Amino acid sequence: MDKLGTVTNVTAGNSSMDRSAIIERGSTQHLDPGDLKVLVPVLLGVLCVLGLAFNLTAMGILFSNARKSKLSLINSLVLNLMLADGLLLAFAVPFRAAAYSHTSWTLGWPVCKTADWFLHACMAAKSFTVAVMAKACFRYVANPNKQVSVRLASVLVVLFFTWLAACSAPVPHWLFASLQREGQGLACVQVVPPEARDFMSVYVKAYPLGVYCAPLSFALLYFWKAYGRCQRRSSKTQNLRTQIRSRKLTLMLFCLTVAMATLWLPQWVVWVWERHAAQRASEGGEPSVASPPLLLALSAQLLAFSLSLVNPVIVLSLSDEFREGYRGLWRRLTLRKHPPPKPGPHAPTAPQSPCPRPETSGQRRGDRNLEPSPSCNQGHRGEAPPEADRGSVGEGEGEGESPRDGIVLPDVEQFWNERETGSLTDENDPIPWEHQEGKEPRK
Repeated sequence: MDKLGTVTNVTAGNSSMDRSAIIERGSTQHLDPGDLKVLVPVLLGVLCVLGLAFNLTAMGILFSNARKSKLSLINSLVLNLMLADGLLLAFAVPFRAAAYSHTSWTLGWPVCKTADWFLHACMAAKSFTVAVMAKACFRYVANPNKQVSVRLASVLVVLFFTWLAACSAPVPHWLFASLQREGQGLACVQVVPPEARDFMSVYVKAYPLGVYCAPLSFALLYFWKAYGRCQRRSSKTQNLRTQIRSRKLTLMLFCLTVAMATLWLPQWVVWVWERHAAQRASEGGEPSVASPPLLLALSAQLLAFSLSLVNPVIVLSLSDEFREGYRGLWRRLTLRKHPPPKPGPHAPTAPQSPCPRPETSGQRRGDRNLEPSPSCNQGHRGEAPPEADRGSVGEGEGEGESPRDGIVLPDVEQFWNERETGSLTDENDPIPWEHQEGKEPRK
């Protein structure tokens, strides 16, 4: 916002200008040497650094969540709000602090021409974004299952028209800004020619209504309706969870709107007051309405800039999704991934089943010696089994069979070998009744 005041001491070079033109000092009114000349730039610098840190953190979390899940219109609008705050802090606040720290304008004509216009464009974009966000929140609360995701083209169209309206509304700030020589240096002022006087008298009244009053009133109305829908209890557990999530989302966006309306109100009061005083001064020579005090104007401007710091703080503190994303981002930035510990005497390893010892007492000399199963060899030696031994297991697992289907137990193999060759003895015969069928006891 701009800090305006009527220029009373115009130099001789400007004395030929039509006295009916309204000459207003721009938003970069120079401060007298003293504590304010140092304190105000320092406060603006602190707001700039903290605000950029919080806004970049919130934008990083939004980008990370957008890659993991589907695109959401509300998240896109929150990202646009953080983007507008970041642009304002990066390109408007530093020039404002530099202008306050000098006794004359030293930033050149292009910055003077675009400083107020860019500042108002960013703030209007935030106001329009909140209004669209309120409508999207109400639609989500009315039918949460339907508003899961939107197409990227739709989001880009909404953002394009939002910024188009925001950049068009403050065009007079760019049109009437100019450099005027005052005293020993230059001053960035708003010079309204006589032919545009009627237009500016209407613009001064319509601009606050269209950029501040109407969008925020619209947003508060829809947030109130959305919160009323969230208060209705649902019997189903799934709907109840969705209702709780919708209530938290509505509360977060409602707090953003209330903070914007509260922190902007003093600046808009000063804005209207100063322009009304400038118009009365151009009509009657002496202003019948005094300009607002300097401390009031500076305090209102600092409150308006602090909104860019308050918005990401509200989002990061009231949203569960943003809190989890912030914790994950903090862990990725501060913690290092340690390599997995090597198995040792104190490190637990995977449990292994005991392997039975092969029985070789009843085998023939020509039989091959039985070896433990490949899984046991792998577990004891720590080496991979050979391809011939593990081929059947891999195929069995690929066909959905158990890995034990291809393993033959040693005692079962010994039993069938001895039975087929007829080398069973009476002592080791497991089925003696089969051999005693033809032998009947003698009487």
